[in-house]
Amino acid sequence: MVKIIQESVEFLRQRGFDSPEIGIILGTGLGQIIEHVDVLAEVSYNHIPSFPTATVEFHKGKLIYGMLSNKKIILMQGRFHLYEGYSFNDVTFPVRVMKELGIKKLLVSNASGAINLNFKKGEIMLIDDHINLQGGSPLAFKGVGKLGERFVDMSAPYDTEMNQKIREIAKDKGIKLHEGVYASVVGPQLETRAEYRYLKIIGADAVGMSTVPEVIVANHLNLAVSAISVLTDECDPDNLEAVDIADIIAMAGKAEPDMITIFTELIKSI
Repeated sequence: MVKIIQESVEFLRQRGFDSPEIGIILGTGLGQIIEHVDVLAEVSYNHIPSFPTATVEFHKGKLIYGMLSNKKIILMQGRFHLYEGYSFNDVTFPVRVMKELGIKKLLVSNASGAINLNFKKGEIMLIDDHINLQGGSPLAFKGVGKLGERFVDMSAPYDTEMNQKIREIAKDKGIKLHEGVYASVVGPQLETRAEYRYLKIIGADAVGMSTVPEVIVANHLNLAVSAISVLTDECDPDNLEAVDIADIIAMAGKAEPDMITIFTELIKSI
């Protein structure tokens, strides 16, 4: 893996990806932040050696390098999921590449369903902790010790300093910000009523199909990471309504401006 990471890194450096400071991974329906970026270079995933290719129609599939809030950033416009048939190594490969390019901090967004019924769709949640229900680990492969400590401590997977700054920004900007536990499942099917009840019992406040593998690898690489969930639907098992993916995308777009404000202000301060 070390060799293929270096091949991707060299390819991107030759195309102008020069010492980015911050990496950003955008989730489902969350792409408007690109309008705030001074784009200096961009490459489609399918042109980067060993990079997976996004197969979900609402994920763009581009790696973008540019300036945001006077910082050099590298932005994944579209991410990868286990439900596309990719492995944990595929899903997290871009995080390892971004780290080798130079990033010191990683910001992650996702669209998720609200398990906590005090949270409403169209609101956002700062992830304080997570539950991995994806049935595996991106660190469970031979030779992982060459890339970092095998037995990674996960007592505080989300950076306390960045999370505190996010809370302060939300308060200053008048943004309603929840905080809670994100459960990551495989998907792509949405959950049953019984599964929503189970998720609530085990302590989840929101559920989605991404983020946790990337956060585990960020911790493996000693990258400070923060993540925000955009809540796109309410998962009340006693009053469950059928959810259409188009509705999820629309709700993500509605909540996205608050996430963009927080990310852009956070980047100014770090």
